[in-house]
Amino acid sequence: MKYKSTEQVLKIIKNKDQIRNFGVIAHVDHGKTTMSDSLLASSGIIAPSAAGQALALDYMKDEQERGITIVQANITLHYTKDDKEYVINMIDTPGHVDFSGRVIRSLRAIDGAVVVCDAVEGIMTQTETVTRMAVEERVKPVLYINKIDRLIKELRLTPEKMQETLANLVANFNGLIETYAEPEYREKWKVSIQDGSVSFGSAKDKWGFNIDIMKEKGISFKDVFSAYSEEGDVKALAEKAPLAEAILGMVVKHHPPPNVAQKYRIPKIWKGDLNSDIGKAILNCDDNGPIVMMIVNMTMDPAAGPVAIGRLFSGTIKDGQVVHLIDTKREGRVQSVNFYMGNQRELVGELGAGNIPALLGLNDARAGQTLSSVKDVTLFEAIQYVSEPVVQMAIEPKHPKDLPKLVEALRRITIEDPNLVVKINEESGETVIAGMGVLHLEIATSLIGDAGVEIVTSQPLINYRETVQSKTAPIMSKSPNRHNKIFMAVEPLEEEIADMIRTGKLGELKDKKEVAKILREKGWDPDIAKKVMKFDPRGNVMINATRGVQFIQESSDSILTGFEDVVKEGPLTKEQMRNCKFIFTHFVPHEDPAHRGLSQLGPASRRACLGAAIKAQPVLLEPILGIEVRVPQDLIGNVAGVLSGKRGKVIDMQQKGIMNIVTGEVPASETFDLSEVMRGQTAGKAMWNTHFKQWTPVPSSLQSQLIADIRKRKGLSPDPPSADEFIDKE
Repeated sequence: MKYKSTEQVLKIIKNKDQIRNFGVIAHVDHGKTTMSDSLLASSGIIAPSAAGQALALDYMKDEQERGITIVQANITLHYTKDDKEYVINMIDTPGHVDFSGRVIRSLRAIDGAVVVCDAVEGIMTQTETVTRMAVEERVKPVLYINKIDRLIKELRLTPEKMQETLANLVANFNGLIETYAEPEYREKWKVSIQDGSVSFGSAKDKWGFNIDIMKEKGISFKDVFSAYSEEGDVKALAEKAPLAEAILGMVVKHHPPPNVAQKYRIPKIWKGDLNSDIGKAILNCDDNGPIVMMIVNMTMDPAAGPVAIGRLFSGTIKDGQVVHLIDTKREGRVQSVNFYMGNQRELVGELGAGNIPALLGLNDARAGQTLSSVKDVTLFEAIQYVSEPVVQMAIEPKHPKDLPKLVEALRRITIEDPNLVVKINEESGETVIAGMGVLHLEIATSLIGDAGVEIVTSQPLINYRETVQSKTAPIMSKSPNRHNKIFMAVEPLEEEIADMIRTGKLGELKDKKEVAKILREKGWDPDIAKKVMKFDPRGNVMINATRGVQFIQESSDSILTGFEDVVKEGPLTKEQMRNCKFIFTHFVPHEDPAHRGLSQLGPASRRACLGAAIKAQPVLLEPILGIEVRVPQDLIGNVAGVLSGKRGKVIDMQQKGIMNIVTGEVPASETFDLSEVMRGQTAGKAMWNTHFKQWTPVPSSLQSQLIADIRKRKGLSPDPPSADEFIDKE
């Protein structure tokens, strides 16, 4: 089954029933990329002998060196089943949590997911996270249980015991679907060994099967055992039951073609009018409709510039076409339409709906944007990221003359990775990059090095947040000319509401009545629920609780600038505030509009918000990371010791085969030398990964010193201001 020429693939692509779009998702190190190699080899893209070693989809230097997948790779495979030909678009995604932003964007482009799971370790945190993200996007999962050979070689299980282990794993996976899927998909999407939606195999030994292949070829688990016995032949097993047949067969049988999937996925991810002409074209995956495409990934091609890769939901896109970038209200011209075969781009001239085109020429496009041939299309729902940047470092070029090169390198990296945040401090001119974890920043700095810029980096720094712990009575501040008075109170905002603001379920785009209804259902007083002045996307809100005051409409923008300043830079250390509910209680304005402009009301409002926040027991919050450590039994005590020495704690321990998995949590600020300490304490036998878990108050014993340190670093006086500096007496 060698690779067909581009023309033959294009013939099949016209028929929607013969297209499948799927992604490979899993926990880090469970064998996704090794499995993908087998699929490429079977389509003749890489030499079969290299499968498993080539890691063909990891074509970044860092990926090859670290043995992990960082960027998602796109690929188009050709597959024949029962004399019917299929075009299968596949995306291999990263499992490491620092790159989960890329996984979420990939999910938007696919209709099905193959979840890869290690037979011994079972369902791990990241397996749970990616499966949850998939079912929330209405992407249908199937399960591939990898590393079956470990059950035989390491755990020495009997065939009966092995089947019991695998049945438990399937039950655990179905538990995730029961928990996270919407009611109508709960039963439909559970996987089962009986219907072939679960496959077993070993990606490194290149064999795999499911019930359909067992029936067709007369293979059973006994054959697997004999293949791994002394006189067994694993190669013969791989020839009889090649892994690619099992995986691609499962994809074709259980994953929907795009025209079927879009009917139920679109209502979830696109909030436009489904009865409009555009809505119908998207639902029906119509080649003749207007172009509607969502970009899920930007890559930089050294020769051709930015490449925009995404899912085309409607229309046919052709070379030379002018399209609108809806989010930024710009236009762009498509120089050429391509698709990927491995990491090779093939020019195709045009592609129809339901495919994953790669477009050249759209230099202003960014991941997450909507493209269309029509100007006023409703945007796709924003992509929700699970984590937020918690670690940052300052960088500068070693040679000042390289500054323009550094700026260009950063521009390129942030095009490819929107989860990396670059901030330039206007006053000091220092450049700060913020990411999901230390690894995320290491990869970014090595990419800058690859671009030929030598840089000097600071120690990584942790991002902190601020919040208030108690409720205050209203306080009053006057404007600089003393002619306007603003009264402000503050109290903690419920975590649930703050989360809804951060994920966009409550926000500026929502209808006022709908917002009031949601807040009433969450127990807010109906009067207050109607009076939201502004939602701040960090998870804060400003309420207008004034009664019968003049000029409030025209002054509200000026008053909100003060609120926005304070939530961006809180009173303690000028870090962002979260979970605060500011209540604007009363306003005494000057009669003359000249005396109550922005220059007067902005500072008054800022002072009032700061004064209220300082009176409400403000506290510094630090990011806590969840950590999972795989370690042999005799070293559990050492791991627990490392965690407690870093202000962390152990939450749970589980035995999985010969390894134990210790689950715990540890403050992000304590993790910079974690790898050295952990290696030292476990002689390098521990494997671990961390993920952002929550913000919690810094222990009071460390609080004042930490505040002083951060303030000094930012060039402020060591002591935070007192409330009296902002509160005016009558």
